[in-house]
Amino acid sequence: MKNPYKTRAGGATVTVFVPYDCGNHCPFCINKGEYADTSWFNMDEILRSIKVMDALTPKCDFVFTGGEPFANRHALQELLDAVPSTHRVFINTTLPVFEGQTEQDIIDFAEKNKDKITCINISRHLVKYVEESPDELLAALPVRRRVNCVLYKEYPAEKLPQYLERWIPYNIPVQFRFDYTATTPENLYDQENDKILHDLHKIAEYRGLDGCRMRCGFHFDYNGLELTYHKTLPYSTIVETDENGVTYDILYDIIIKQNGEIRSDWDDTVLDLTGYKNVVFEPYDLRVIEGHLDEMAY
Repeated sequence: MKNPYKTRAGGATVTVFVPYDCGNHCPFCINKGEYADTSWFNMDEILRSIKVMDALTPKCDFVFTGGEPFANRHALQELLDAVPSTHRVFINTTLPVFEGQTEQDIIDFAEKNKDKITCINISRHLVKYVEESPDELLAALPVRRRVNCVLYKEYPAEKLPQYLERWIPYNIPVQFRFDYTATTPENLYDQENDKILHDLHKIAEYRGLDGCRMRCGFHFDYNGLELTYHKTLPYSTIVETDENGVTYDILYDIIIKQNGEIRSDWDDTVLDLTGYKNVVFEPYDLRVIEGHLDEMAY
């Protein structure tokens, strides 16, 4: 550990990479290479690491991603069972239906775990990269759900209204996401040169902006539909010196890899568990910057 750790009250978000692959090849996915060889994956070690993080920060958020969490819902159930009810739980998924897994299977799974799952974030992109399950399945989920859409490179801006109209009948919130690999501290809050932001201002009513050191969200209303444009930095540690001259590694995300290794950033930086036991907590710096927002982005 280079510097002592600091994180927000409750603890840094713990993102767990499920130890099984998806069948997708989204062009902006930087994780696909890790799933080419599954021989180093270890479910037992992941379960142990979840227990470790629960003991250190019993109220942190957990996010399950991959890979594809719903590619093996029995394994996903085991992972969810390892997370005590003191945590919020989010699942990032394409919500796949395939031979041996029906729409009803997914609905039943969500019903069984509805008291544990805070939100299911479903990838539905402007350009289709995967075989999509029906929109009606998303609407039938008995838990909170949101559609995530990466606006990648030269996206077809003229299709934005049609895409948003797709979700109005189901009242499913939409989060457009900037390609985070291209995000920098300089352009995180930039509005003047942000093409996506300009495109959204043309079609939706701007409500306001919230953000922190690491990420921000521009909030809109599109004909009654909740719409957010999200930007985040491609790393999760901010190095900052406080008013007393103490330099901290401020952690926003902690990663549990497919082999159970716990990292303090999205690269190969291993979390110093002893150091994290002595982490300094601060209030979460996510705040409303513009407008009057009823609820912070989750």
